[in-house]
Amino acid sequence: MVQKQIQRFVFFAVQMVGASFLYFSCAEKEEVLPPNFLFAIMDDTSFPHMGAYGTEWVITPAFDRVAKEGILFTRAYTPNAKCAPSRSSILTGRNSWQLEEAANHVPFFPEKFGSFVELLGEKGFHTGFTGKGWAPGKPGMRDGKPRLLTGKGYQAKTLEPPTAFISKNDYTANFEDFLNDREPGKPFFFWYGSTEPHRAYEFQSGVNKGRKQLSDLEKVPGFWPDIDTVRHDMLDYAFEIEYFDKHLAQMIALLEERGELDRTVIIITSDNGMPFPRVKGNPYEMSHHMPLAIMWPKGIKSPGRVVDDFISFIDFAPTILELAEVDPAEGMAPITGRSFSDVLFSEKEGLVSEERNRVLIGQERHDVGRPNDVGYPVRGIVTEEYLYLHNFETDRWPAGNPETGYLNTDGSPTKTTILERMRANRSPEYWFQSFGKRPQEELYHRLTDPECIHNLAEHPEYQSLKENLKTQLFDQLRAEDDPRMFGRGDLFDAYLYAEDATANFYERFLNGEKLRAGWVNESDFEPKPLE
Repeated sequence: MVQKQIQRFVFFAVQMVGASFLYFSCAEKEEVLPPNFLFAIMDDTSFPHMGAYGTEWVITPAFDRVAKEGILFTRAYTPNAKCAPSRSSILTGRNSWQLEEAANHVPFFPEKFGSFVELLGEKGFHTGFTGKGWAPGKPGMRDGKPRLLTGKGYQAKTLEPPTAFISKNDYTANFEDFLNDREPGKPFFFWYGSTEPHRAYEFQSGVNKGRKQLSDLEKVPGFWPDIDTVRHDMLDYAFEIEYFDKHLAQMIALLEERGELDRTVIIITSDNGMPFPRVKGNPYEMSHHMPLAIMWPKGIKSPGRVVDDFISFIDFAPTILELAEVDPAEGMAPITGRSFSDVLFSEKEGLVSEERNRVLIGQERHDVGRPNDVGYPVRGIVTEEYLYLHNFETDRWPAGNPETGYLNTDGSPTKTTILERMRANRSPEYWFQSFGKRPQEELYHRLTDPECIHNLAEHPEYQSLKENLKTQLFDQLRAEDDPRMFGRGDLFDAYLYAEDATANFYERFLNGEKLRAGWVNESDFEPKPLE
């Protein structure tokens, strides 16, 4: 009897040990599974136009939830404030001046540069996108196959949008299709590329459909006139951000329903600043400073933190690949950016890493519209207090030539209002700030002058600081082999424009062709350059 009891005890003990071993083995196996990724990117949204940053005229509960249950970043910057080059930097982890043709807007994407999404797909991730992936431009071929820079497209499901200019893409339904296509348990990366709040807008939709009031705006930026037309334009922009946020909320709900939320890294940002004069396509604070919130219930330490480290878009690729346990050397050119996984796993607020104290920005050719279709090259450095800019070709028009409609500024009520006021000899300062030629050097105190209106570059008391920032900037650009630093900057203007590689757009403008219709209002063209 006693012997049988001992045998039974031994049997159950062995069973318990085996079960415990199996449990911990499964738990350990579950722990090492890479996370999923939902990368949500708006099209043309500036910092701080999200509720979590205290902006009350934009209602963004989904973004705010991600910030509350994850991390809210206060200093995220795109290296280049235009759609295609900004997205190129995200995908490659390299600054735009390191990307040959991909430094420009509407380029051919160089075959030599890999996308981290392509690499994830090669390493077993289920990858896809809906809406706007890498664009505009032509991604070309690699190894004889069409490139899927942001994965397979999921665009089949449509809906009736609230305004005529909001996309008919049912982003949420297409995300659901993507999830349904996935093999059970397979990790995924999904790129939600909203085309909102890109132009055009239904005028007064913010008030008529978004239930907003003109008085909801705390202020209008000092480089635009504070009139009803401009306020309506800003509220229409806010309405489209809110549309993006509604689909994001529905996607998060889908992840919760499927039990996937805890192991999914959700990253929310925008590609460049709002599509208004002096912002999108420009080198200023509102142009490059982006909203960013990241949530990962299973991985982020101390959720609800606000982090002040400088994050560049070139840091996304190495961070995502590290979390996915994928070596970038297996399919990408050397990455310039640095993983910020230390920030995710830290419990600190404010400045987590003292080394993240600056970012570089710049631009080459955005939209065509100058003689020989040349660009407007700029490089800059952003620090905690200052923004220093170096304009290389000050004889050129920053926003494009007047006779081609200042093509690097999207057509809008705000743009047209500024031009009409200039023609009527009223408020010329608005025209100069948005469209006038610029000095070679600009310096702004970004803490007290975030709108970058007061150029300090010629003030005697700032000369030493300015030279120090220029030295830091140029030293880093040389280390990154920027052609501008070695007398080879003209090559950026020689790269073909992917929309029509044979065209001289400027000459065709002068011959009366209405190119890029919809980007420029008829009233925006000047018969001759203004002086």
